[in-house]
Amino acid sequence: MDRTAQYDTVIIGGGPAGLTAALTLTRYRHRTLVVESPASPRNAASRGVHGLIGLEGATPGELRSRAWEELDRYGLATRLDAAVGEITPLPGDGFTVRADDGTSAWARNVILATGVVDQHPDGVEGFAACWGRTVIHCPFCIGEENADRTWALVSDDPHHLGLAATAFRAWTGDAIAIAPLSLPGADGLRRSLREQGGDLVQGQIVRLHHTDGDLHTVELADGTLLKRQTLLWPQPQRQVPLIERLAKDHGLALDDDDGYVTVDDSRQTSIPGLYAAGDLTGRTWEQGVVPAVAAGAAAADAIHFAHLA
Repeated sequence: MDRTAQYDTVIIGGGPAGLTAALTLTRYRHRTLVVESPASPRNAASRGVHGLIGLEGATPGELRSRAWEELDRYGLATRLDAAVGEITPLPGDGFTVRADDGTSAWARNVILATGVVDQHPDGVEGFAACWGRTVIHCPFCIGEENADRTWALVSDDPHHLGLAATAFRAWTGDAIAIAPLSLPGADGLRRSLREQGGDLVQGQIVRLHHTDGDLHTVELADGTLLKRQTLLWPQPQRQVPLIERLAKDHGLALDDDDGYVTVDDSRQTSIPGLYAAGDLTGRTWEQGVVPAVAAGAAAADAIHFAHLA
């Protein structure tokens, strides 16, 4: 096997988790290859990252650009703009990583930092334009940027919907719930929400009326128009195809309920030497730039100290 391209660690994904892992490993003097897909990143719609000290409000592009300026000072991290097609564990001998452009490399360890894929609803006009701006998946991420607006929580989970009137009062005093017509126990939930100053509206969302992504009206299939400025609408997620192939072909363990990659305290997966950090390991409320950064650093630390053992 040709091993002309050899690295201590290959990192798949150039977001906050992957780049933090690269910087941490670089400062441990490990040679790393960061493979980043040329496709638009999942957080491209975001107007800025929040909660990361010193970088409050920086756009995802600015964050990546600054990270590579810092990495390039050391000369130990290589960037490859390509999609990884295959990762093959070699018993007791690291991994081969093959990109779709024909590039192949060997590494002792691999860190998966691919993120996940949001599955947007079909047939909702205006959703894409509002996503990441006024249609949000997490109040802790960009609730502040949507403060003092009228909100609606969109869900089919009665327990989650029951939080609509009170859980988001840090950002809004006017929040309702929108649920499908088939929601069980709707009448009791509606009474409860109204007692708390909210409401429950049932129907199928078909259109989001907006101005350049700034939502102002939600239209339901029956013609109902709801004056709402922000939707908290978490979307189902799935793993990227590479992770699905690793699970199928090499037994990478995924959570039975939601399909997230299972890791131990060191961020190592069920495959020795293969680590995972970032959104692919955690549910929506566990995702975000700060947890991703922490996980990337933890994976890098674990790899370095494993080498010392």
